[in-house]
Amino acid sequence: MSAAAPGAGGLVDEVFGPPPPQLPPSGPASGGAPVPGEQAPIPIIPGVSRGDRVFRAVFRSAGLSVFVIMGLIALFLATRGAQALRATGWSFLTEQRWQTATHRFGVGAVLLDGIIIALIALVIAVPVALCAAVYIAEYAPAGLRRLLISLIDLMAAVPSIVYGLWGLIFLTPRVIGFEAWLSSHLGGVLPFLKVRNEQVAASFTQSAFIAGVVVALMVIPIICSLSREVFSQAPTGEREGAYALGSTRWGMVRTVVLPFGKGGVIGAVMLGFGRAMGETIAVALIISPVFAISTHPLQAGGNSISALIALRYGESDKLALSALMAAGLVLFLITLLVNMAAAAVISRSRSGAATNE
Repeated sequence: MSAAAPGAGGLVDEVFGPPPPQLPPSGPASGGAPVPGEQAPIPIIPGVSRGDRVFRAVFRSAGLSVFVIMGLIALFLATRGAQALRATGWSFLTEQRWQTATHRFGVGAVLLDGIIIALIALVIAVPVALCAAVYIAEYAPAGLRRLLISLIDLMAAVPSIVYGLWGLIFLTPRVIGFEAWLSSHLGGVLPFLKVRNEQVAASFTQSAFIAGVVVALMVIPIICSLSREVFSQAPTGEREGAYALGSTRWGMVRTVVLPFGKGGVIGAVMLGFGRAMGETIAVALIISPVFAISTHPLQAGGNSISALIALRYGESDKLALSALMAAGLVLFLITLLVNMAAAAVISRSRSGAATNE
């Protein structure tokens, strides 16, 4: 009986011979012991030139200088405002009056009014800025996109005094009718929109609402620019995947771009809120300063910390000046906390991390 035909492996062995034996891996990289007589690999350590050291030192010092400057500003405000804070204590945050002669002063009223103005500005600015950002990033042609980006940057470069004069001279006479309509038609449903003397046009001038509209124009470029940058960084692969699944452009924006940029948008809105809280000249020109908590934004009267400092600085004695410095310290800390929260939201969101396209 003849022997069976060899398999494929046996045929190869008969023609080419048996394969060489497999040796265990050796060397430090493989975890085995080095073979006798074989030289161990030499690690390559890049050297640092003098130019690199100078470059790192300059940029490290530039980054640290930001913390130094911020710390010096806080130290200056705390030192200059210490006298007023010692005179009033924690009541400085709740006192609504501003009577430095009797030691009855605080930022209780102006702080709330500043927050109301900032919230009005955000209610107007956020939808407009986000719609503009989506259009510029996803829909606008290349030529129009460049033009719109330039216009948005130009809005950010316009001085605040120009916005304030525009709001005082042009906007105020034209928005009184809209305020009266809101008070008469929505005041019964939303009591904070009700104005007591709604038949008198002067009751609607110099209000927190008008100041909020003007501040909104100054906040729109910040929110729009940051949101547009975030939307443009949405991964290309996910965009193409949405189109491959039959999505429309708006469907792609809704399911890919907007969720990707959610964290960045939240951070942009918070940065815009900090910008609105610190606006000075426009608010000082438009609003009528009143030291009382006002829950009716359509009614004339109100104030903010920044406007208070601008209006009272020139006529202040030593104690009043210290009180203004303490008010500036409160505004500085609030703005700093808002910006830090915005930075934390951006860094922890998907839009703030590196993505592989």
